[in-house]
Amino acid sequence: MQDNGKTMDPNALVRDDVEHVWHHLFQHSTIAAKEPTVMVEGHGLRLRDIRGREYLDATSGGVWCVNVGYGRKSIAEAVCAQMIKMPYYAATAGNIPYAQFAAKLSSLMPGISRVYLSNSGSEANEKAYKMVRAIGHMKHGGKKKTVLYRHRDYHGTTIGALSSTGQQERKEWFGPFVPGFAEIPHACCYRCAFGKTYPGCDIDCARAMESVILREGPDEVGAVIFEPITAGGGVIPPVKEYYQVIQDICGKYGVLLIMDEVVCGMGRTGKWFGYMHYNAKPDIVTMAKGVASAYMPISVTATTENVFAQFLNDPTDPMAYFRDISTFGGCAAGCTAALESTRIVEEENLLENSRLMGERMLGGLKDMLDLPRVGDVRGRGLLCGIELVEDKKTRQPVSEAYVLKVVGAIAAQGVLVGRTNRSLPGHNNIINLAPALIATKDDIDTILSAVKNALVQAAL
Repeated sequence: MQDNGKTMDPNALVRDDVEHVWHHLFQHSTIAAKEPTVMVEGHGLRLRDIRGREYLDATSGGVWCVNVGYGRKSIAEAVCAQMIKMPYYAATAGNIPYAQFAAKLSSLMPGISRVYLSNSGSEANEKAYKMVRAIGHMKHGGKKKTVLYRHRDYHGTTIGALSSTGQQERKEWFGPFVPGFAEIPHACCYRCAFGKTYPGCDIDCARAMESVILREGPDEVGAVIFEPITAGGGVIPPVKEYYQVIQDICGKYGVLLIMDEVVCGMGRTGKWFGYMHYNAKPDIVTMAKGVASAYMPISVTATTENVFAQFLNDPTDPMAYFRDISTFGGCAAGCTAALESTRIVEEENLLENSRLMGERMLGGLKDMLDLPRVGDVRGRGLLCGIELVEDKKTRQPVSEAYVLKVVGAIAAQGVLVGRTNRSLPGHNNIINLAPALIATKDDIDTILSAVKNALVQAAL
C-alpha cells in the first residue's frame, strides 16, 4: 500500500499494532482470533482500513467527535501555517488564535464570556470542579464544594471525573473515588426511576435533586453537572420541562449549573449546544470532541462573567485566584483548528443540516418500533439511540452479546455504529448513531437500511 508516497507493508503494520499498541476498551486476549482494525484514510463520512475495506462511519470517529467530516484540507492547512509560525506558548500568556477563538465562542453562547482551555473533556470537567471548590473555599467558608451528578451521565476518565460519573461499570476497579460528589436520578422516561409516565409525573426525576440537596446539606452543595442529553448512557433527551425545574432548584439553593457539552456541543444536536434546546442558563459549560472536530486535541471550560469575577481578589493574597494550569491549553494550533471547524459549521449551515438529517434519522428509527426487539428510539439532531429489549412488555434488556451481534451485522454491510459499552450493569443494550454533521439524505438512508437489515436478521 502507498501512504504519502511511501510503499508500506500492511502485514508489517498490523504486526506492529498487535505487538506494541494498547488499544482503548479492547480485550487483547482475543487479538489472535481477529486482527485489529487499522484505519488508514477518510473523506467525508467514508473510511478505508489497512485491508482496503470501506465503511460509512456513523460514529464520527468512533466517539462522536469528527463533526465536519474527514479530509478537511482547510483545517490541516490552517493548523500547519500556525504551527510553523508558533505552535505553542503556555496559556500564562496569550496567543492570537486563543483570543480569536475565545471571542468567537463567547459570541455563540449568550451569557458566557470567559474561556479556559485544556486538552480533553475529562480535564475540562476537572477544571469546572476545581472552580467550584475554589469558590467554596474563598466565598463560602470552605463549604459548598459538593457537586451533584446524574445517574447514567458520563463526565470523563480521570479519577475526579469518574467520581462524578453515573455509570457503575465504567467505575469498577478504579476506586476509591474522590469524596464530594452525590448522584441524582436519571431522566429516561422509558425506564422511569419512579414508575411514572410523562406528562403525569410532575417531572419527579428533576425534583428529586432538591431531596439530594437537602440530604447533603444546602450549605454543602455548590454545583450540579449534566450532559444536556445523556449520550453514552443511553442517548436520553430529557423532557422539555426538565431543566426549568433544575434551574429553579439551582436558584433556590445557590447551586451553580454546569453543562457538560463534550458530546452535544458544537452542533451535534442541531443547535450550537444541547442546553439551548431547553433555554437553560448554565454558569459553566464544558466541551471537547467537536470543538476542533478532532483535528487537534482541545477542550474548553467556559464560564459566565460572574463565575470569573469570583477569582478577582486582592492581588496581595497569593492564593486568591484560579491557581491551575493545563500544559496543552497553550497549543495555538488547537485554537486554529477550532476556529476553522467553527467557520465550516457556520458557512455550510451544518446546524440546520444536523437538525434536518437528525429528524430524518430519528423518523426512520421510529419506523422500526414495530420490529420485535426494538423497545425505544431516542435522539436529538444527529445523536440517536436504539434501545433493544427481549420483551416489549417487560422491557427486559437484550444481552450485550445480542447487541454485538447486531452491531457486527451492521458493520458487515459497511456501516459503523456504536453501542453502550461496559457502562450500565444489565443495561448495555443501546445502539448509538452519531454521523458527522455533513451527512446527506443518502448517508442517512444507507445507515437506516443497514440497521434495519441487521435487526431483522438478528431476530430470525
